[in-house]
Amino acid sequence: MNQYGRDIHTDEDGMQLALELAQQAFDAGEVPVGAVVVQDGRVIGTGFNQPITSLDPSAHAEMVAVRDAARRIGNYRLTGATLYVTVEPCTMCTGLLIHSRISRVVYGATEPKAGAIESALQLATQPFYNHVMQTQGGVLADACSAMMSSFFALRREGKKRLKQQTAPE
Repeated sequence: MNQYGRDIHTDEDGMQLALELAQQAFDAGEVPVGAVVVQDGRVIGTGFNQPITSLDPSAHAEMVAVRDAARRIGNYRLTGATLYVTVEPCTMCTGLLIHSRISRVVYGATEPKAGAIESALQLATQPFYNHVMQTQGGVLADACSAMMSSFFALRREGKKRLKQQTAPE
C-alpha cells in the first residue's frame, strides 16, 4: 500500500499509519515499531523496525522513516516536519531527530527502560543542542502498548516452548 502523499489531518491519523507500519515489523519478527514523517500534512517518509532483517543495528523505525523522507524531498533537513512513532524514541533516534531538524515528535507508548524523550532521559530538552523540537507523548498509547505487549508475550511463549522441547528427559 503506497502511503506517500497520503493526507494526515490529526495526530491520531499519523499514529494510526505508524501502527500499520509497526504491524509490518511484527509480521517480520521485528520489535513492532512504526514511524511516519509528515510535512505540510502529507506523508513524505515511512519506516518500521528492521535491524534483524536488514542486518543493520541502526535500522530503527525512526531512522528508516527519516532516511526515506530526506531522500524523497532531496534535503537532509526536515524542517517543519512531524515524526509519528509508536514508541518513545531511544537515544540514537532522538539524536537523529535533533540533527535532522524534525520540528515535532509525536509518540504513542513510553519506553521506561530506554526512552530518551521523557522516560530514561530527556535529551530533547537539553540546552546544549542547537535545535529544539516539540514533543507529544501518549497518542494512541493503549494501542501502541498492546502491540508491544502482544509481540513480547509471543516471543516469551516461543522461548518457553523451545526450552521445553530441548529439556533433557
